[in-house]
Amino acid sequence: MKTVEEKNRAELQILEEKEPVAFDTREYPVEVLIDKYQSEEFVIPKYQRSFVWEEDKEKMSKFIESIILDLPIPYLFFADDKETGKLEIVDGSQRIRTVNSFKNNEFELEGLEKLDLLNGFKFSDLPESRQRRFLRKTLRSIELTEKASSDVRRDLFERINTRPYDLLPMELRKGLYDGEFYNFIEECSNNELFVHLCPISEKRKNRGEAQELVLRYFAYADNYQNFVHSVEDFMDDYMKDKHEKGFDRQNMKKQFTDMLNFANLYFPYGFRKSENSNSIARTRFEAISIGVTLALRESNKLITNNISEWLGSEEFKEQTTSGSANNRTKVLGRIKFVKNKLLGLR
Repeated sequence: MKTVEEKNRAELQILEEKEPVAFDTREYPVEVLIDKYQSEEFVIPKYQRSFVWEEDKEKMSKFIESIILDLPIPYLFFADDKETGKLEIVDGSQRIRTVNSFKNNEFELEGLEKLDLLNGFKFSDLPESRQRRFLRKTLRSIELTEKASSDVRRDLFERINTRPYDLLPMELRKGLYDGEFYNFIEECSNNELFVHLCPISEKRKNRGEAQELVLRYFAYADNYQNFVHSVEDFMDDYMKDKHEKGFDRQNMKKQFTDMLNFANLYFPYGFRKSENSNSIARTRFEAISIGVTLALRESNKLITNNISEWLGSEEFKEQTTSGSANNRTKVLGRIKFVKNKLLGLR
């Protein structure tokens, strides 16, 4: 049983942490949502994902089916931009983009079970009466007013998007720590040499894989000795620290560029496993990129004549492909393996 004093302290904490949130609730007809989206009155902020539903037509189709059948649809969340008066889409961009895409006849319905006779239909294939009814359907929304602070908006975004299988860690960090450091990470991920040495599929690019790799590079290169067990927590802490305390853009950019130039000169396939590989294993990228950086910090005369030999060794394969790839021993092991090989150490 909790004491009266404990209960009082808990209640006081609730009152202290409970920041007033000014919001309105509205219902928008689908047609209005589309019009406001197309006129850019509804703004998709940088931290939102790319249109990832576009790669899952069945998911898009079932959302359209839900609207037609008047099934419950989760609230859309908007935030009033203080400067422009436009509405920032905090949560719901995938749904808004889906109805817009359907209205524009950009995909056919598929995978429907309840309305299976609509499979293969585009919007224009529906009877005109059904088109009108669809466009009149309303979706509910909650709008944070201009009085809501940026902290409230970030907190809302985090709480909405921590459901299983929704946002990936890097997508969530984009929403929580959007700013100068995230912009720097994105800039590095678009570096032409990085893109060349580290090919990533469009699907993974759209989910922030390039930014994830760049963040891992800087976090481990700066602080790998303090990594314990959770990669996600380690990256979150590093991102938050740089976001709040600032970073040395010039030196970090030079370090990243020097590493890429070295990898381009001496590693036959960049960060790929072979000439025909079209994807990159995170463990391999970490081992090479961070190992190179640590070695360059100690010497500019590295041993490069036997790189292909140890890259193809069973020992390197063990360091980068075996189980528990993200425990402390494995992370430190693969980084030090590359570093030591380049420095000529055992």
